[in-house]
Amino acid sequence: MFITKPSKFRSKVLLQFLVVVVVVVQLKGFGKKMEKPSNLAGTIYHPIANAVVVTRYLGATLVLPHIRGTIPGEMRNFGGIYDVKKFVKSLDGIIKIAKDQPDEVSINNVTIAEVPNRVSEAYIATNIKPLFKMNGNLRLETKFPPLSMTNEKEFNYLDSLSCLAMFGTLELQPPLKEVIDLMVERLRALSHRSDGQFIAADLRVEMLEKRECQESGDSGTKWCYNAKAIGDFLRKIGFHRNTTIYLTQSKWHSMLDPLRNFYPKTYTKDDIMPADKKAKFLNANSPEFTKIIDFHICTQSDVFLPSISGQFYTNVVGRRIASGNSQILVPTKSTNSSSPGAYISPYISRKSHSAYSCFC
Repeated sequence: MFITKPSKFRSKVLLQFLVVVVVVVQLKGFGKKMEKPSNLAGTIYHPIANAVVVTRYLGATLVLPHIRGTIPGEMRNFGGIYDVKKFVKSLDGIIKIAKDQPDEVSINNVTIAEVPNRVSEAYIATNIKPLFKMNGNLRLETKFPPLSMTNEKEFNYLDSLSCLAMFGTLELQPPLKEVIDLMVERLRALSHRSDGQFIAADLRVEMLEKRECQESGDSGTKWCYNAKAIGDFLRKIGFHRNTTIYLTQSKWHSMLDPLRNFYPKTYTKDDIMPADKKAKFLNANSPEFTKIIDFHICTQSDVFLPSISGQFYTNVVGRRIASGNSQILVPTKSTNSSSPGAYISPYISRKSHSAYSCFC
């Protein structure tokens, strides 16, 4: 995101943020090296919140972002994915928004300012405002702490604005929302033996190939779980063989067979997406669509099961808290209890997720 000095053509300062769809502009760990997660759908909410908060604090005007795709040099129009009218209307009277970048502003002549996830007033005053005064043109890059959320005690009066920006400004464009709704309807139809309920599991082959399932401490928690481990976990806590499971994998892979062997109603996007929608939304050249679809299906499922700790898991939890859907089960190596309630995410059981600061 970036800020520019007023020119003779404009009396107001301008703030623009450039967000990578689902994967933010820059992803950096705090205090230790962090591998970039391969699926960060939903992360756009945090740089949007930062942009709104900083814009408000500086009295700037927010310029609608271009959305950077995963292919180098690829840029998408914000309105191609999100409802611009909804976004502008939801922030009316709070900040000013410009739909286009002024011709006299060049993205190549800006100063980068790093911003922590859910930026505080103190941070803006100390680190951003001086740069803004000195340079006029600033691009904000949101940093994320590894596998955690910022401590909500750091937040102050900006909290309500940040909450509005994260949970009350973004709606998908109708074509994308339609395909997600159709896929959810299909999953519920396939789940008729379990009252239309289904599980969504964040399980992707690319993740299994790049990460080892390493144990963490003595709690029995692992960094990730493969298809067999997920199947064993669900079976031990009582999910019957006819349970419908959605995976964030786009197309089926033999590495997922151990899960389908016991749970035959396990599906990928390729299995349930309408055929006439695949050319656009299941295109390898537009992976941001598949990640957005995964994010929204995982937030709407009756049960969400993360097979890996990461920002995707954290963001899905936030959206599920916002919708009151708290059934999130975290696998463990040893299933001493057969009750699903024993494996509720700590984000829920301890109310440790920062979304609780928005929804009491």
